[in-house]
Amino acid sequence: MTAKLVDTANPPAPATGRLALSADPAAQARLTADRRRALGRSLRRSLGNAAITFAIVLLLWQAIVSFTGISPYVAKGPVDVWNHLFAGADAASHRAQMAPLVAQTLLDSSIGFVFGMITAMILAVLFSLSKAVEAGVMPLVLLLRTIPLVSIAPVIILITGRGTLASVAVIGTIVVLFPALASILFGLSRASRQSIDVVHVFGGGRFTALRKVSIPGAGPSLFAAARVSVPGAVTGALLAEWLSTGQGIGGSILKFNAQAQFAQLWTSIALITLITLLLYNIVQVVENAVLVRMGMSTAQR
Repeated sequence: MTAKLVDTANPPAPATGRLALSADPAAQARLTADRRRALGRSLRRSLGNAAITFAIVLLLWQAIVSFTGISPYVAKGPVDVWNHLFAGADAASHRAQMAPLVAQTLLDSSIGFVFGMITAMILAVLFSLSKAVEAGVMPLVLLLRTIPLVSIAPVIILITGRGTLASVAVIGTIVVLFPALASILFGLSRASRQSIDVVHVFGGGRFTALRKVSIPGAGPSLFAAARVSVPGAVTGALLAEWLSTGQGIGGSILKFNAQAQFAQLWTSIALITLITLLLYNIVQVVENAVLVRMGMSTAQR
């Protein structure tokens, strides 16, 4: 009976295929060339999508400034921001002013992204191994998702301390957690039942099936979670800077508005939008490269 199941599942096939490829240099060269072409197509598609998105944002921005009747003293368009940063007489000092703010926001975003993704992956694995853990913890995750973060931020800051890295990490984690967790859980739930049955036939338990089948197969969902989490991490960083630390772009936007420094205000918004788009597309490029390497990319379609 066991021999029949093993024969039906045919687990030695991948190893046989790898041996055949290693023994055939021409086939290996063709596979490498196909992967490079797929990666090139993915990269061109990502760059094209980024260019289209950037162009749409610029057009909408200019349309809002031009056709809504807002005073030019308050509203600054793309050309104004460009002149403020690069073409104006004081452009160098303006760049020096914005550089540390951008660096701080990037640091805070990376903290929220890392902690949020790690928490989401740990919870997704625990939920997959135990329905009792999922039933006990998921309502808390949903509660954190539904309650406005601004309303619970004073409690978070009271516990972690105002202006601390812990407050930045907690606020960023809350913003990133739910969408990342939902995406990773979806990927883990789509594992091949036949492959899991093969693991069980050979004596593997639920953790072995998760490690050998579910987690490797959830690669696309993991990268999708990372892509979704990038804008969330930036948003969480801005909230943490606004509510807790007072640093970075999030802490400076209110100051620029209160001091009527509208050029700096619009420049801050433009920079954070550009950074979010760049980070999103960097994650997408890395995703395409890894999935093409793993043979799981849809770029060849």
